[in-house]
Parts: sequence; structure tokens; C-alpha cells
Amino acid sequence: MHKVLSVVMIAGLVLTSPAVAQMHGHGHMHGADGTGHNMATMPGLRGENATAEESAELALMFRRFQTMTREVENLPNGIRTVTRSSDPEVMDALVSHAVGMIDRVGQMDDPKIFIQSPTLDLFFLRGDRILSEIDVTEEGLVVVQTSGDPELIAAMHTHAAEVTAMVEQGMHAVHMMMQQRAGN
Repeated sequence: MHKVLSVVMIAGLVLTSPAVAQMHGHGHMHGADGTGHNMATMPGLRGENATAEESAELALMFRRFQTMTREVENLPNGIRTVTRSSDPEVMDALVSHAVGMIDRVGQMDDPKIFIQSPTLDLFFLRGDRILSEIDVTEEGLVVVQTSGDPELIAAMHTHAAEVTAMVEQGMHAVHMMMQQRAGN
């Protein structure tokens, strides 16, 4: 099982245990150019400002989404989520992804993943207004995020539901969200 670690982010400063720093170091495409689907390389998971490692973590989680489960509690001022995987490699990618993205949010450093939900735009604009706590426990990856900003709280609730849909349906959920946005 994974070691217990904690991460706390306050005003963009991420305080981590050494295990987090060590851990963090380690498709479909819908193109107008007709490139279509590509589950092998998942080019839509790349981004203008994303590292190859970040894209690879996302691809691994999408390929093996069936190994993951997730619970979400909407709090009056944010969210509490518990996500786990029966696959140790996916669990490692999940923890690394969560730590990395929460760090990016705190630094307001948008990776601009091509298929990224527009819900995240607000996170990267106002990341200094989100307090995040991460624990890896026997229960799984536990993330609590809170804010005093009502728009951020609403975005947290929306994003938590989006991530849950991806955990349950994989890339199909992304396609459905993209279709909904295109129809609006």
C-alpha cells in the first residue's frame, strides 16, 4: 500500500513531504483536420504547457479507468473527494497527477491540455484563493479543497462531478462533455 503523505497548499505555496517530491518526478483526438480518434497515443491529452510526464499520467489513467473508484462530498465551501485504484501503477499516476495539478493551480500555471474542461480556467485564474489538503491513506487519495470564493466553490463542485464521470466512463465522459459544450 502507499505511504501516507500530506500536502497542504496555502496561497500557492505547496508544503509536501519528501515522498511527494520524489513521486512527482517520475486517445482520442477530435481534430478539425480529420485526425479523428487515436486511443494509442491520445494526443488530446497533450497541452501547450503540459509536460510529457503529465500527459503520460493522464493517458495511463484513461486507459485503465476501470480500475478506479471515486466518492465526492460537496461541502458548503468546497469538496472532499476520495479516489482509489486497484492498480498500483494507476494509483501512483493518480497521486502524482493530483499533487502536480494542485501545485499548478496554486502557481496559476495552466497546462492548457487540449481536451481540458473550461471549468478549470477559473482554478488557474484564482488558484491563490483555494486551500487544498491531500492525504494518501488506506482509504485512497483524499483531497479536500475549500475557498471563500462562491464562483470557485461552484467550479469545484462542477469539476468534481466531471472527474467522477471520467473515472466511471473514461474517455466517453470527455466526449459527452465536449458535445454538451458544443451544443450550448
